[in-house]
Parts: sequence; C-alpha cells; structure tokens
Amino acid sequence: MDRDWADPGLDLDTVAAHAGYSRYHFIRAFKEAYGETPGQYLTHRRIERAEDLLRTANLSVTEICHLVGFSSVGTFSARFKTWTGLTPSEYRAKHVGRGAALIPGCYAMLWAGGFRSAPGAGKERNSGEAG
Repeated sequence: MDRDWADPGLDLDTVAAHAGYSRYHFIRAFKEAYGETPGQYLTHRRIERAEDLLRTANLSVTEICHLVGFSSVGTFSARFKTWTGLTPSEYRAKHVGRGAALIPGCYAMLWAGGFRSAPGAGKERNSGEAG
C-alpha cells in the first residue's frame, strides 16, 4: 500500500490476497497492528501526499485529487477536511508562501507520472513519413 498508494484501483481484496489472508482476517490483523483499518491507512497516506503537493506544487485541487489516487473531488475534499480540519483550498492558502516557490505544475505532473500517452501514441507509422 505504501508503494502503490496513488493507484485508484488499489483495493482491499488485492492487498489481502497479496498478504495471503481473507479480506476480513486481513482487516482485523491490520487494525490490530496499525491501529486503523487498511482503508483508513490508505486514505491517510493519500492525504499526506496531497498536503505536500498543496504546499509545493502549482496544481489545481482536482489535479492533486487524481494524482493521489482519489477519483472524486467531493470525496477527496470531504476526507481531506476531516483529516486536516481545512478544505484543500483553505490548506493551500494557509501553507503556501512558507518556503520555496511552488513547483510548476508541469514538472509535478511529470514527476508523479500524470502525463498519459494519447491512444495510439508510440505506434510506428506505416506511411513512410519521417518520424
């Protein structure tokens, strides 16, 4: 979960199977070991990454939401506020300006793997054109 925290497809069944447990036994064992459920743990890791991006990158809240693995801006904002006490926009307003200049969004997106190839990109052309 720490390695693939940004993957929106990361789910409990996959993680439990990787650990060799049923989903229900995995939840109990994880909570006993870490004090929170796997879902809570993953949400907290994603919110921590979002906090960092809100402080350091010149990206929109929507872009950050998707980069950290949430598929819904509403869910992201609600969970962010529950965890930090501030909305993502309030958090940014409070914490930006306390350090280095914001990293341009294009660099942050490239670093986070946010640029996706267009469908069909990378296929060889068969028209004889210079590539």
